[in-house]
Amino acid sequence: MKRSPRRRGVKTAALLTSLGLVLSACSDDGGGGGGSDLTAPGPEVLDGLDEAVQVEFWHSMDATNGQVLDGLIDEFNAQNEGRIEVTGSFQGNYDEALASHRAAIQQGDTAELIMIYDLGTQFMIDSAQTVPAQSFVDEDDYDTSSIEDALLNYFTVEGDLRSFPFNNSTPLMYVNRDAFEEAGLDPDSPPADLAEIREAAEQLTVTDDDGTVVQYGFGAAVYGWFIEQFMARAATPYCDNSNGRDGRATEVLFDDPKIVELVEWWEEMIEDDLAVQIGRNTDDGQAAFTSGRAAMTLESTGSLGGFIEQSDFEVGAGYFPLISADDPGGSIIGGASLWINGEGHTPEEIRGSWEFVQFLLTPESQSVWHAGTGYLAVNTEGYDGPEASERAEEFPQFSVAANQLADSEINENTAGCMMGVMSEARVAAEEGWEAALTSDTSAEEAMSNAAAGVSRTIEEYNDSVGD
Repeated sequence: MKRSPRRRGVKTAALLTSLGLVLSACSDDGGGGGGSDLTAPGPEVLDGLDEAVQVEFWHSMDATNGQVLDGLIDEFNAQNEGRIEVTGSFQGNYDEALASHRAAIQQGDTAELIMIYDLGTQFMIDSAQTVPAQSFVDEDDYDTSSIEDALLNYFTVEGDLRSFPFNNSTPLMYVNRDAFEEAGLDPDSPPADLAEIREAAEQLTVTDDDGTVVQYGFGAAVYGWFIEQFMARAATPYCDNSNGRDGRATEVLFDDPKIVELVEWWEEMIEDDLAVQIGRNTDDGQAAFTSGRAAMTLESTGSLGGFIEQSDFEVGAGYFPLISADDPGGSIIGGASLWINGEGHTPEEIRGSWEFVQFLLTPESQSVWHAGTGYLAVNTEGYDGPEASERAEEFPQFSVAANQLADSEINENTAGCMMGVMSEARVAAEEGWEAALTSDTSAEEAMSNAAAGVSRTIEEYNDSVGD
């Protein structure tokens, strides 16, 4: 699975203008419970159809991932011939898909089903266009017990499941097993916290006769998702009001002392030639690892397949590290979920979309999806399927992500921040982090300035939805 190199949000001014137009057109009163008046129809609406119900599915899966998804769509259509026909429509990367959806709302012509990335969750609720996932669960008494708890936790807001997890991932620590063995380190016990990473890096860093570093111990991109992960694993909320779960978030908290400690550690690693300075481009971080320039890195589970294929060394994987050894742990997810549009759609279209979502969440589909893409199996029974089992036998590293998520504490911190401008907050966190690494600005000042800069954007968003 290959993720877009950067998941940049649209420019703030354009974003807020778009939000204002979109949200003013919504039928909801603007509160956080948007869409609660839309309910799931029962299966009877598909009885006695004269022709197949048409379901357009907007998604962001291309290349190999798109091929796997197309295969699942074809299988569903074959099973439901004359009843439901799903048409997949690639909408570009996650940001582009969300922008297309905003435009479709304004035009009153949304797709029946849409894939939206995690950072768009609050906007999707506020836009009041979708039938809450909880309504389908309640209507059908749908059993969610086999759905990964950490994923349900993320997409549950005010006690209700709002969308259905599907293409989800979590970041890991990746190690060059060959380099570990050469340095006398155990690749089966990769570093678990920042102190251990530094200790290992001191042994993994290699210089030539001229004193030039030819292999750094560590190197990873300055990626805002990692800050969210470190905070969750330290049981530290990313935004106020219990990560926006007990009320609208009004400020971000990534200037917390734990993150200042992280940024200072990162800066010292670079200054001491133990870590290569990557910058904010995740492609550069991946290349530093696969080329052997960095012996340890941080990346999404979705990068594991590519790492294995592109590296001329054996790749190992471990849990995403803690800042401090006594941090409680946990894991926050990334990726996207499925939203069924209700506003402007017939009961038949809504029900047809739900039938397709149920198919995607079956163990059989999840086995195919996980094995073909590297995404987590949303339905944990999918890991027992033949495709997933074969992949796990060939590449046991893939089980690390599932185990990390299963071991995750379920609370508001690992649920993630619920905020309408999360994409802007992520970029701001990266900018503060990078400023500390590339200028004379201290880590504390850089992260504080970055957090303060998001406050106005949050306020404008909250004003746009009437809160």
